[in-house]
Amino acid sequence: MIDFAPSEAARAVEGVARKLAAEVLAPAAEALDRDGGFPRVSLEEIAKARLLAVNLPQELGGRAAGVVAYSLAITELARGCAATTVAVCVSNMVAEVVNHFGTPAQRQLHVPQLAAGRHVVGAFALSEAAAGSDAGAMRTRARKTDRGWVLDGGKLWITSGSDAGLFVVWARTEDTPGTRGISAFLVPGDVAGLGRGKPEHKLGLRGSTTVALDFAGVEVPDDALLGERGRGFPVAMMALDGGRIGIASQALGIAGGALDAATQWARDRFGADVPQHVQWALADSATELEAARLLTLRAAWLKETGRPFSQAASMAKLTASERGFAICDRLLALMGEAAQRRGHPVERAFRDIRVTMIYEGTSEVQRVVLSRDIMRRFADDGGRT
Repeated sequence: MIDFAPSEAARAVEGVARKLAAEVLAPAAEALDRDGGFPRVSLEEIAKARLLAVNLPQELGGRAAGVVAYSLAITELARGCAATTVAVCVSNMVAEVVNHFGTPAQRQLHVPQLAAGRHVVGAFALSEAAAGSDAGAMRTRARKTDRGWVLDGGKLWITSGSDAGLFVVWARTEDTPGTRGISAFLVPGDVAGLGRGKPEHKLGLRGSTTVALDFAGVEVPDDALLGERGRGFPVAMMALDGGRIGIASQALGIAGGALDAATQWARDRFGADVPQHVQWALADSATELEAARLLTLRAAWLKETGRPFSQAASMAKLTASERGFAICDRLLALMGEAAQRRGHPVERAFRDIRVTMIYEGTSEVQRVVLSRDIMRRFADDGGRT
């Protein structure tokens, strides 16, 4: 029987996140959006609540609460501040990657520091100027030396790159084409030779710093290699599969917050006599949001129970991000002048949610992934999808 109704433990984590969102994230969200910066204070509170390692073992400082709990927590946090939440998503993803692929020493060293916020947050350094959706075009290189490895190259669009204390960095270690010969490395934020660019001026998520990184002769020891040499691309793909559940959950929270604001506006303006076109806009938005929520919970449940979840995560991310954007767009048009002010919750949600269709694999990438799965399953099942 399929049952992804959240457990009591997952609901408890959701409650912790809801309280943090209301008391810490939401009060700071408008100023963070207006002024930019990095949400260190909010992240410190999130770390105290052990939400930087929701699905990590308790002995390493995590909550061991499961993927459904993680999804629920991210949705609640995103209702309060989407910019802060993306840092939480990426740091959880980094901690899971280290826990899954790391040696016992790497896990013991880094996961507790990520969970407690002593690394501030973790960051995921994969994309480059010529290697966004196509990781095979990567140019950053890692050269083997007697003392370990030397990294040279550059990365772009690195979430939390301004303040992260630990980076998972992908670099080419072999002269082979495509994604073969790419390795993953754990690089401390204070290593010599690591340069961090100025935060980008962005449409949305203005309180999430997105920077370029420069690696100029960055030396790391042998034990910085994460996983097998030349097998870094599967590490990235595993991380992105799980990360898509987090971004789907973030999109749910952003759109859900916009729907809350629009519903309150309708109550305040019309009372009990809400016009039909407003009723329909709210009804369509709630229905689309619930459909996306069910897809997201299904993907989280599949991952949590050890079942294949890659396709479900792509479906959830595609649906939650695109329907979430459509909901914010619809509500912005519905409310008209009332929501056009810079910083209004619906206006901010409209700007913040757009990037959920881009990072952790664009919508176009999700469609490519899904179509390949559909064609493969059609052939394997004798002409049935």
